[in-house]
Amino acid sequence: MSEPTAAVLRDLRAVDGALYAAVAATPTPTLDRTLRRLSRAADHSKISLTIAAALALGGGRRRRAAALGAGSLALASASANLLGKRLVRRPRPDREAARVTVDRRVPMPASAAFPSGHTASAVAFATAVGTVLPPAAVPLAALAGAIGYARVHTGVHYPGDVAAGAVLGVASAAVTLAVTARTRPGCAGRTP
Repeated sequence: MSEPTAAVLRDLRAVDGALYAAVAATPTPTLDRTLRRLSRAADHSKISLTIAAALALGGGRRRRAAALGAGSLALASASANLLGKRLVRRPRPDREAARVTVDRRVPMPASAAFPSGHTASAVAFATAVGTVLPPAAVPLAALAGAIGYARVHTGVHYPGDVAAGAVLGVASAAVTLAVTARTRPGCAGRTP
């Protein structure tokens, strides 16, 4: 790795750590409980899969959106957890050193921190569903953003982990949408 590249990475890690510390140091007692619950509810993509199940009951375009959202979520989750975390192996933040209050905490995952799997999955789902059902795009994007922030707020991820998870989520949705557009009969040349 070249010296300029190493210097940029050091600076980015410093900014990432400073942002994490700023979130940890900001008292937010009214948000702590809600964000802790949101973070836990997003474990194993429970929120997204519940939304997918509700959409699938609507049939037609809603069912297609649910299937594409679930497929994108699966690709993002596998990419984050089976590849990203194993390749990068970034340690989880030190909540004790950052003084993250106990009221915010969720159990610290045993896996590596980078990228955030919760964020990757939520963003992938929101992107795919929002592409097929545009009225759902903004609410699902807001939910995905809240899930990503909740992971920093509860002390289990650095902001950079969440940003990387969001990029991975968008890429996973793009791949899923592109592959299904090519394989779906009668869809040659059309976007989903």
